[in-house]
Amino acid sequence: MPNPFLDTSLDDRLAQHAALDGQTALIDWFRATAATVPAYRHFLAGHGLAPENVATYEDFARLPLTDKPNYMHAYPLPERCRGGSLLDCDRVAVSSGSTGQPTFWPRSVRHEFDIALRFEQVFRDSFQAHERSTLAVVCFALGNWVGGLYTASCLWHLGQKGYPLLVATPGNNKAEIFRVVRELAPHFEQTVLLGYPPFVKDVIDAGLAEGIDWPQHRIKLVFAGEVFSEEWRSLVGQRTGSTAMCYDSASLYGTADGGVLGNETPLSIAIRRFLAQHPQAARELFGESRLPTLVQYDPLSRYFELHEGTLVVSGDNGLPLFRYHIADKGGLVGHAELLAFLADHGAKLADYGLDPARPTRALPFAYVFGRADFTVSYYGANIYPENIAVGLEQPDIQAFATGKFVLEVRETPAGDSELRVAVELLPGIAADMGKAARLAESIRAQLLRLNSEFANYTPPERQTPRMELRPFGDAEYFPVGVKHRYTRR
Repeated sequence: MPNPFLDTSLDDRLAQHAALDGQTALIDWFRATAATVPAYRHFLAGHGLAPENVATYEDFARLPLTDKPNYMHAYPLPERCRGGSLLDCDRVAVSSGSTGQPTFWPRSVRHEFDIALRFEQVFRDSFQAHERSTLAVVCFALGNWVGGLYTASCLWHLGQKGYPLLVATPGNNKAEIFRVVRELAPHFEQTVLLGYPPFVKDVIDAGLAEGIDWPQHRIKLVFAGEVFSEEWRSLVGQRTGSTAMCYDSASLYGTADGGVLGNETPLSIAIRRFLAQHPQAARELFGESRLPTLVQYDPLSRYFELHEGTLVVSGDNGLPLFRYHIADKGGLVGHAELLAFLADHGAKLADYGLDPARPTRALPFAYVFGRADFTVSYYGANIYPENIAVGLEQPDIQAFATGKFVLEVRETPAGDSELRVAVELLPGIAADMGKAARLAESIRAQLLRLNSEFANYTPPERQTPRMELRPFGDAEYFPVGVKHRYTRR
């Protein structure tokens, strides 16, 4: 039986998708799938709706949004699958919730083939891996968490398709990564490291200290899970010997529930590098002074909508997603629309690393600032205020802290990510190193206990937060009479 991924070239597959109308395909898929998912039928019925009455895209766009509380946590796992059974799936990933209660995301190999197209775009369009022998080193945490095994499996599919690719899976173990690179990288024309941005930088820095000559291995990088600056990309690229910033790295936009939703391309990176140098144009485009991740996406794979400045996605998976609110703040820009914007601002993308001799793909763009809720992302782990609060609720901590805090991730001058927690002290209590150390250890212990992503994604040497002890009512972090926000970006 023909396999649409294995038996069709990337160019032909994307051309097939481009020939279809995304909205029409979305409705066809919805009507074919919704009637077979018991939980979604019940969800719609609760809103007085039936799948057979959704005939147009306008009908679909009026359907209620789904999310974790009203759908994923409201119905048993099998009922959210086709036919009300897990037997349609053959693998599962896990993500941590705010209390450490895991959420399970089953899928099958056919769902991976769809996501493998995103990896193929990066490996072919950016890295030319169809023409170069390539060692791919998976540096994401292995186990039930979505990053490591999902990535490895999609890369194995590329190997099945004929790419000259060897996949190594040391996970986030630096000693094993170095062992793989030393032993295997000399036998390949290029080596790709795939992992969370701060961990990959740790690997590169530690490898340099151990005498690894990264440039001789023609290093390429694939990131996921974090927004980073173009200055950071340049810094890491300098240490790996990058000579083509738009073609030597790419970031994936993915979630445990939806898989990979979009990916950086040489075009999107060149645009982002232009915008990094033209902050007024970036603010005009994105509405904020900070720079989001900018990716291209395939509407036939993941269909995006906007809801109050946040992203909503629909797509096929082990748990089919219909108008699923992923709580990421961001936006959407059409391909022609963005190119017209750049032309109006005099952008010459060749000046920012885009090779005019290499073709680009006319896919739409999505931009992502990060979670619109109160989580922060650190080494790919979502860290929740609730996790931190438990660390401050211990009896010995309550003797000197109010329980109010501000959680943030900062980039150090060296380009490393650092988890910081500012804590408000009780009135009349003075800060000292002993209190800071007790707080840091209490928070670290509770994060390890409650958040399996933190425990497995974050290197042990990066797990202890940097503490800032602030006086009661501190004007910068804890102003009196103002609604408190527990995270800062």
